[in-house]
Amino acid sequence: MAERAGGRRSGGGVDRRRWLAAAAAGTALAVVLGAGAARAQTADQTASAEEGTVEEIVVTARRVAESLQNVPATVSVLTSRTIETAGIERVEDYVALTPGVTIVTNTAEVADSQVNIRGINGARDAENNYALIIDGVLRTNPAALNREYSDLQQIEVLKGPQGALYGRNAAAGAIVITTKKPGNEVEGEVKVSGAEDNTFLVSGSLSGPLVKDELFVRLHADYRTSDGYYRNSFLDSKTIDGFEGWNIDGRILWEPSAATSLDTQIHYGEVDANAIVFNASFQLPAFAEFLGVPEFFEDVNDHRFVFQPNITSFNNQTALELSTKLDHDLEWATLTAWLLYSDIDNNFGADGTSGAFGFFNDEPTCRQTTAELFAAGVTLPPPQILGPVPEFSIFGPYTPTSCDGTQFQVRNQEDVSFELRLASPAGQALRWLAGVYYLHIDREVGVNLGIDKGAGITRALFVPPSGANPTEQLVHDNFRTNVYAVFGQLAYDLTPDLEGSVALRYDREVRRVRNLVPTDARTQFVDFDGPPFTGGAPLNPGLSPIINPSGVIPPQKRAFEQVQPKVSLTWRVDPEWTLFANWGVGFRSGGFNNLGSAATVDLFFNSTIGAGVKIADVFRKETSNATEAGFRGRLFGGRLRLEGAYYHTIVDDMQFFEFFVGPFGLLRVVSNIDKVRIDGFEVSANARPASWLDLYAAFNFTDSSIKRNDSRPDTVGNKSPLTAKYTLNGGAMLTLPVLDDVDWILRADGRLTGPTWFHTVQDEQRPTIFGVPADYSVTRRDAFFLLDLRTGFETARWSLMAFATNLTKERYLAEVIPAIEFGGSFVSPGALRRFGAEFRVKF
Repeated sequence: MAERAGGRRSGGGVDRRRWLAAAAAGTALAVVLGAGAARAQTADQTASAEEGTVEEIVVTARRVAESLQNVPATVSVLTSRTIETAGIERVEDYVALTPGVTIVTNTAEVADSQVNIRGINGARDAENNYALIIDGVLRTNPAALNREYSDLQQIEVLKGPQGALYGRNAAAGAIVITTKKPGNEVEGEVKVSGAEDNTFLVSGSLSGPLVKDELFVRLHADYRTSDGYYRNSFLDSKTIDGFEGWNIDGRILWEPSAATSLDTQIHYGEVDANAIVFNASFQLPAFAEFLGVPEFFEDVNDHRFVFQPNITSFNNQTALELSTKLDHDLEWATLTAWLLYSDIDNNFGADGTSGAFGFFNDEPTCRQTTAELFAAGVTLPPPQILGPVPEFSIFGPYTPTSCDGTQFQVRNQEDVSFELRLASPAGQALRWLAGVYYLHIDREVGVNLGIDKGAGITRALFVPPSGANPTEQLVHDNFRTNVYAVFGQLAYDLTPDLEGSVALRYDREVRRVRNLVPTDARTQFVDFDGPPFTGGAPLNPGLSPIINPSGVIPPQKRAFEQVQPKVSLTWRVDPEWTLFANWGVGFRSGGFNNLGSAATVDLFFNSTIGAGVKIADVFRKETSNATEAGFRGRLFGGRLRLEGAYYHTIVDDMQFFEFFVGPFGLLRVVSNIDKVRIDGFEVSANARPASWLDLYAAFNFTDSSIKRNDSRPDTVGNKSPLTAKYTLNGGAMLTLPVLDDVDWILRADGRLTGPTWFHTVQDEQRPTIFGVPADYSVTRRDAFFLLDLRTGFETARWSLMAFATNLTKERYLAEVIPAIEFGGSFVSPGALRRFGAEFRVKF
């Protein structure tokens, strides 16, 4: 599939020599920095090796440090040893090792990641469905997830509603990341890796005391670059999914006394990448039969990817985060207070989607590029046809002509937040926690459709008709949000072996939106009010006089609030076995789509083809009612650890991302699914049958059903979108001594991800703007299996590893976005096989 035109470039000699050279350079660095280093394993490794038991894990899942064995919820934990040996660096790395969790990332843009935890999906352009906590500070910007992580120590993924403890929008769970603290020892680490496709990573950190026993500092920097997996066959050598990014992190830890610490961190990063790694796949059986072109009715899993856009996409991001966190022991309680400032700006531009609708057919550049490409013998992948003029062509999106137009999108967010809480000492029978939280968000979102005049993309949302890339349609708004919350928790030892806990949180979010589209600007080709393709319409259909006589979209304000209780019970049956149960309410705030979204859908789909889809400019809050019961146990003297849980969740007004494509260009909206039922179970096992062998396996099964969906009533009974039916994880690691101070490491990690629907419309047929129905029964992503392998040599000071990702060359889809009224889907391919080498040195 990927080796066709527009597919992957073969791993030629230049690429292979470069990453082998990087590995050789790393080996030389090992000799210099690691010569004479004595073997010194970490304490947890030594204990585990001596005892032959599975490593004991301490977590902060309930805001206090405690044994995982005592936590009344399902928590998947990746320790520092796992992070290092599995090569975990980014979010997709640790999600791949976590049962019941899937992610879509790096398909549309770097900042855009959708996490699904046990059937509760993350919606583009909505709030997160999880809480992201880094070193005790809640990160509120959805773009903060997909980045390079520095100095990782532990990652905990909590499943089920965590809002009562971790705050806003933690309806599906929480991701708790802990990084290494600086201390009195001067220490550092350098890592260099190289792989195919000009893929390189260099990172380094240095930490130590500025004032012994009192003031400590850690600095980290990294740089990553890659040509990606896929190429543009029209613009030879241009990448489709390339990436370049760098980050600088600083941390100052001040401990003026044993009772007080002040932890200040700063992060700055930049990304220069590609965007929109998609092809179109059509689901129009009537066209396939009438025209004799089977590609008009295609199973998305059979799509053969060819990338031919005439526009080289770009995605630029800058991220600045500054946080400070105070912990002070008052003896009777611990005071914790933190403050976060975050400013993440993100924009991207790419080829447009409008060629299929023909409203640029009379634009001179469109006609010229079509004629020139036809004369040059350029062909389009079926079912598309390139004729001498646009009228005799069949275009999909992202063609080598200029008839698609362009797209430019902006998502900038600045926020300030703080939290203040008091927590009782951990050792007493009655433990309590109470706090307050505040957040202010200032967010700008804009999506523009531009006329492609052969001058590329002007990086502005509004370009006048006299410009090189005039704006033809635009949604552009400013969103401001104020969040206020109070929360608390009580935990009590009912008996020495039975603990009960109650947590409660109240959130109130006040949201405002203001439209920024120029009211006097007009289109050149699209006309909403008269004959098509004649121009003269407002840039935003919401300003059209036929639906908005005032010609103005007024500002709007809404408030969303929710009480979120959580009740938990933990029973230590004996020292080796624990039973737990919990019930809680999850909450994700409602919000605003770009103003004019509802008018656009009504005008182009409901009034013309009777689509009957309900979209509102205001989407409702999402609430979930979740129950979980589970167990943890240890067998064979601690050599085997078992965990399992059953969960049942009812989600009201589940937020769901929809993508609309039509004569207006493209539209991204959040809709609500009125009620979804989710049932499932999860089991996992970690074993150490010998001191040199670690094994793990985990299985999650999720059964979901849409119970009510007023937006699309015929989807009742379908599965929750973006929810894999099951995930199966398994792996092994061998650690064998080859010299007195050198171990040979072999680690394999496999993941089977079950079939997945990406939309509420699944086995249904729906009307389209082409006058024939579409059949979406062929848009379910097939199950796929990925195997990663790492092997090499390790000492206490250095390691040299070779690795392979997707070793078996599995062909799979990263994402499917059905555009229901368009009659097709936008499909993005998954990562291909890649070989590489990595060198790490500690000093």
